[in-house]
Amino acid sequence: MGRNFILVLIVLAVLMVITDALNVRPFFVVKETERALLLRFGEVVRADIPPGIHFKIPIANNVRKFDARILTLDSAPERYFTIGKKPLDVDSFAKWRVVDVEGYYTASGGGDEAIARGILQNRINEGLRNEIGKRDMHEVISGQRDELMQVLTKSLDAIVQDDLGVEIIDIRVKKIELPAEVSSTVYQRMNSEREIEAKQYRATGNEQSLIIRADADRQVVVIEANAYRDSETIRGDGDATSARIYADAFGQDPEFYEFYRSINAYKEVFQGKNDMLIIDPSSEFFKYLKSNQG
Repeated sequence: MGRNFILVLIVLAVLMVITDALNVRPFFVVKETERALLLRFGEVVRADIPPGIHFKIPIANNVRKFDARILTLDSAPERYFTIGKKPLDVDSFAKWRVVDVEGYYTASGGGDEAIARGILQNRINEGLRNEIGKRDMHEVISGQRDELMQVLTKSLDAIVQDDLGVEIIDIRVKKIELPAEVSSTVYQRMNSEREIEAKQYRATGNEQSLIIRADADRQVVVIEANAYRDSETIRGDGDATSARIYADAFGQDPEFYEFYRSINAYKEVFQGKNDMLIIDPSSEFFKYLKSNQG
């Protein structure tokens, strides 16, 4: 019995060495970052095997493992056309991961990642072509870019989960450019539009300047007229006050008032050196000149 037990141990050891050398161990390990499926002679017998240690039948069973982490599909720039037939070169990328191992294995020709990426890229290009073709250039470049990407991600995710067994987490645009042959024409048109706007702004500014200047001139005329009116009013009030003061003063002494008027008359009459006036000396005009009291 002891000899038989030793023989069994030897046989088991030899089998373990052979299976290890041929990579046909009876167990396998699935990591947290992996998804796996179990095949029996090429047919899927178990899919989406959870992380851990699992048993298999050597030679009869085969295990395929796939990366379950989020992967990046970095696309080459593609040319698309807007609803107005304007060409745009779009550089985009997508984040995706395997969620249905059996569907992914079947659709990608046995889990070939290059085939899976090609299918996914074609789907994204087709989706971008359809969505950009519904919008004008402004909406694609700025106004509705985020909305476009959200709509595209949602619609494509439902399709590729069924067709390819993968989930599209996000699709983003890195860069949108006008083709070189279109850029110069667009820039020239933009410059022309800016020049037209500048001329319009200058014309509006000149018009406003004329309006402001005319209003200022009108205000100057009004201010000067009001000032002249006020000055004449003040002068008239001053003359009236002066006349009233004179009248009050002369009313108190009429004889002095008569004398004052005569003196002023003499000044007016005799102010010229060569003036000649023939008047009777006995005239009332010379009354104060002949007066002993004058």
